[in-house]
Amino acid sequence: MNDAIDADTLNRAEAAAPTPDVLERVRRNRRHTLELLTVCAVGLVPWTVLLALTLPSGYEVHQWRLTWVGFDILLVVAMASTALLGWRRNRAVILAALTTSVLLICDAWFDVSLAFGTPEVWWSAALALFVELPLAFYLIRRVMGMISLARWPSVEADTRLTE
Repeated sequence: MNDAIDADTLNRAEAAAPTPDVLERVRRNRRHTLELLTVCAVGLVPWTVLLALTLPSGYEVHQWRLTWVGFDILLVVAMASTALLGWRRNRAVILAALTTSVLLICDAWFDVSLAFGTPEVWWSAALALFVELPLAFYLIRRVMGMISLARWPSVEADTRLTE
């Protein structure tokens, strides 16, 4: 009986092992993605400097209410998606939680930076420090914990398959 269990486990492990073709495709996609991100990051530096030098420090905004209500609706959808996917134990909860945390960080940044120089800055800073940022970092910590539970091929297995 024990031999049958071991053989079954071995068969499943062999079936789950990626082929050299698949590994090469994964490596190529990873390299292209990293090259794209590197070019974008490098290109964003001069763009940011240009904006810092040319944008006005003040600007009259139209559709202010629509912008903030729309952003908060997006945040509600992200939070609700995270909760729903979490209750359903769906792996996509990782993406939803990460999206929610990024939106919370953006919300904190914009609330504080746009209120800077006004009496509302203290209220914005308090919400950022005691609500938005702690929730964002809690979600990131949970996502990192879920990712650490994922099974990834080891470097040794990757090397063996390519030899």
